[in-house]
Amino acid sequence: MEVLYEDNHIIIVNKEVGEIVQGDKTGDEPLSETVKEWIKTRHDKPGNVFLGVVHRLDRPVSGVVVFAKTSKALTRLNEMFRKGEVHKIYWALVAGKPEPPEGLLTNYLRTVERNNKTYISDVPTSDTKEARLIYHTIACGDNYSLLEIELLTGRKHQIRAQLSAIGHPIKGDLKYGAKRSNKDAGISLVAKNIKFVHPVSGKHIDVSAPATSEMQKIIDESSYVSE
Repeated sequence: MEVLYEDNHIIIVNKEVGEIVQGDKTGDEPLSETVKEWIKTRHDKPGNVFLGVVHRLDRPVSGVVVFAKTSKALTRLNEMFRKGEVHKIYWALVAGKPEPPEGLLTNYLRTVERNNKTYISDVPTSDTKEARLIYHTIACGDNYSLLEIELLTGRKHQIRAQLSAIGHPIKGDLKYGAKRSNKDAGISLVAKNIKFVHPVSGKHIDVSAPATSEMQKIIDESSYVSE
């Protein structure tokens, strides 16, 4: 397990593709339990370890995940996420080359729990929620482009659905239009960076996960690389 940041109140780790953040019906061990065990062993803590789940990433997504180590941090972080005070950046490899190379996407999303999929609507209805994101093309390869995405809202499968709707599904994301799966059964979407004010100390937290090897390859080999 790769720890990106830790103090007395929070711990930030780099989630791997295939891990679940919190326990679900699969019965697979969640990342939250792995982190608890790591804290217990690393800090030689007797008894139960407190760990609060603040936010989640989809199972096929990798990258930055924040956990709270104290109830005070958990309460305050939950409120910060609710108010949109946590700044999140994602990187995604998508099919083709978006035109224009950067822009604001605004849609209305409706999630169907039966098939665990989010659908796009161009007009608001009683069962939709507004979704907004800003994308910026970092580099382009022959078949895929690397995008940086700033989430302005936090909706289920938002990035996956909105990029698919403009004809640029995320590499490996069969559910949202990719032509083939990735070898690791994940999708090429990384929670790359998170910024927020520490819920207890007031310190500015700015933590990034490393780029995946396939993303770095696009940057290294691209004839177009944005600054």
